[in-house]
Amino acid sequence: MSNTDLLLSIMAKLRDPETGCPWDVKQDFDSIAPYTIEEAFEVAEAIAQRDYPELKEELGDLLLQVVFHSQIASERGLFDFDAVVDVLNDKMVRRHPHVFGDAEADDEQAVKANWEQIKQQERARKGREHSSAIDGVPAGLPALQRAGKIQKKAGKVGFDWPAPAPVRNQVDRELAELDEALASGHKDAIEDEFGDVLFTLVNLSRHLKIDPEQALRRATNKFERRFRTMEREQSKSLKSLDENALEAAWQQAKKSAD
Repeated sequence: MSNTDLLLSIMAKLRDPETGCPWDVKQDFDSIAPYTIEEAFEVAEAIAQRDYPELKEELGDLLLQVVFHSQIASERGLFDFDAVVDVLNDKMVRRHPHVFGDAEADDEQAVKANWEQIKQQERARKGREHSSAIDGVPAGLPALQRAGKIQKKAGKVGFDWPAPAPVRNQVDRELAELDEALASGHKDAIEDEFGDVLFTLVNLSRHLKIDPEQALRRATNKFERRFRTMEREQSKSLKSLDENALEAAWQQAKKSAD
């Protein structure tokens, strides 16, 4: 028995209504979906940390999600794991005619152009031909990533800033509108304007060729490193420190941690 066959048999046993695991038996597509997203992020985290033993484990956890969904689908008579692999194999060959066919693509831009054209043909065959330039971005993507993809699609038809500088100016305008909303105290207006600030920052990151998810993850990791250092360096509980003492401890932690 291959490793893949063993994995499939383990999943089937876990899902057995009579002898399986009660938790696994209870799950469905909707309940498993959040775990699938979480595992994908944990893969990304392992890559960011260059922790390759962890990456191996996290890739296994992500594969388990594919197997889990496939098992549920098989039980419902929808499809099975082999069908998922078959569709993937066909898609990879179809979308790389410059490798498996006679098409030519001498650089990355040509590859991307071919890829988009083939995807449009696939959507048309499925009766999903899009009418908007910004269609085709999944609503379930993380918000920062979805914002960037929609902005990029809009940019392809010319709806875009010409350079980073005017986008940076727009950030200031959006912050000014947020200040006005804060002064009003209207919760919906504050949330709306705060969202506009984030959306514009994503736009700026795109023009600066920075991944906003990666940048935010890096900033969060930096804060975590400094905060933990501050905790270690203090003989007293942080709760017992006043504002000035906390600021001094934070500045010292920044020097120690960086």
